Formats: sequence, structure tokens, C-alpha cells
Amino acid sequence: MKKKISIMIPCYNEEENARPIYEAVKDELERELPGYDYEILFIDNKSTDGTRRIIEKICEENPKVKGIFNAKNFGQFNSPYYGILQTTGDCTISICADFQDPVDLIPVFVREWEKGYKIVCGIKTSSKENRLVYFLRSCYYKAIKKMSSVEQIEHFTGFGLYDKSFVQVLRDLKDPTPFIRGIVAELGYERKDIEYTQPQRRAGKTHNNWYSLYDAAMLSFTSYTKVGLRLATFAGFLISGISFLLALVYLVMKLVYWDRFIAGSAPMLILTCFFGGVQLFFIGLLGEYIMSMNARIMNRPLVVEEKRLNFEKQEERDGKGTED
Repeated sequence: MKKKISIMIPCYNEEENARPIYEAVKDELERELPGYDYEILFIDNKSTDGTRRIIEKICEENPKVKGIFNAKNFGQFNSPYYGILQTTGDCTISICADFQDPVDLIPVFVREWEKGYKIVCGIKTSSKENRLVYFLRSCYYKAIKKMSSVEQIEHFTGFGLYDKSFVQVLRDLKDPTPFIRGIVAELGYERKDIEYTQPQRRAGKTHNNWYSLYDAAMLSFTSYTKVGLRLATFAGFLISGISFLLALVYLVMKLVYWDRFIAGSAPMLILTCFFGGVQLFFIGLLGEYIMSMNARIMNRPLVVEEKRLNFEKQEERDGKGTED
């Protein structure tokens, strides 16, 4: 019986890329991996363009292609993670629809998987995207790696191969706010890292903005580091000590030079504003941790599905195979 490779492709407003990525993935599988069965799963995160119509058309043409349409946009992490959980292959490869994840690495991943690696990660060594963005990403990865209490994988976006045994680990995890990059580093098996240069998007505009990048950074920060809370504690202790010393110096100066020492109100205003700013910063940081905890406590579903395509056909094929 042939092993099955699942390709999971998350989409959001990718009408210019949906069919080209399907054709590229299909051609790569049939040309380079003819000894394997395959399924291609598109999960659409409530696109507002023609992406869904294209996916429906592809599903009509090829019963090995499946589709999941989310009822609304559930974010850049939940939707791909949920898509991985819905695959049925012996291994699952997550790949972006915009061609920034090279399709020709699929057979490379599979060959490493056949050698015994249950996780194969694509690691960006360079990128043709905006240099400033890439530099900031590099700084972020190095910072989170230094602060994290668990191993972190630099320049890993989730593009990689996951054995079905690790996919089952993800299913059992039941994390309502999953961060696949951190989960792979923390809970994954021994892995193989494959380096590549990230190309530019084939078409369309990136849907990442500063807010989404900040959201990703804070999710990893609050999930895998204690340094924020520890920093607040140490900074509070340090600032309290400095404040006490300054107050003591002012008191001594006033007692010794009673008539000549005029402190004025400026130092008090500056110190008040400074300490107020520090307090607001750490209150906001504490709020990030609380929001992360709150999302996990509520335990809401990863996504809510609006529609599924071709899953019944897969079940029918599996049923016929069992009967035979």
C-alpha cells in the first residue's frame, strides 16, 4: 500500500496564487514522488476575493484535493494549525500559497523523512523580502532564543514536514492559541533542518503588517519566556532602591543646606513622569500575559468551519479500500 503525503496550504485572498500553487505542488508530487499517494488540503481563512471559487473548481477537477472554508478569519496561527490537524497522510507538509516556501523542497523533505526524521524544518538563511523586515525578524529570533526557557528555531516559519505521529501529538495538545514554531521546538522529535533562500511572493500583497508581526512576537514571548515578569520584578526593585536613595540625598541636602538648597518642582515632575511611564509599560506587559492565559482558559475552538469539500469522497474511497 502506498504511503500518503498530505500537503496543507493555508489561504487568505490568494486568488492569483491558488491555482498556480496547486499545479506546482501536483506536478512536483507526480514527477518527483510517483510512488506515493497524496492529498492536497486548502484551508481558506475567510477570503474576500475569488480564492474560494478557485478552490471549489479545483476540488471538482481533482478528488484528491480537499477544501475547508472557515466561517470567519481566525488569525494567522489558528487556521494553518487546524489545517494540519485535518490531514490524513502518513506525513503532512505545510506550505504557503504565495510561493515563498519553495515547492521543490517537498521531495527533499520526504527523503529526509524516509531516513527516519519525524520532523523536517525549512530554515531561511536569507530572503528576497524587504531587508529591514528580514533584519527585524533576525533580531526578534535571536532575542526570543536568548530569553526563552526552551529551545527556539531561528527563521522557522512553520514550513516543513511533520510525521503523522507528531500530528497526533498536536491533536492531543488541544492548545486554543497554538504557536507551531514554539511547539515544534519544545515538543517535537529529533528533526532535520533544511536551509533555503526565501523568494519573493509570486503575486499579490503580503497580509502581514506590523500589528500581525507584533501579535506573533507577543504570542511567542508570553508562551515561552518568563523574562518579562522577572524583568518587571527586578526593575521594580531597582527603581524603588534608586528612588529611596534619591529621597535620602534630597533630605540630607535640605537639612545641611536649609537656606541655600532649593529643589524646585522640576525634578519631582520628571521623576513622576518617568515612574509613571515605567509602571504603564509593565502593566501592559502583564496584560499580555493575562490575555494569553485568558485565551487558554476560555478554551475556544481553533476555527469554526463553514464548509468542507471532498472529505466525503475520501471517506468513500477509504471505505471501499477497507471492504476490499
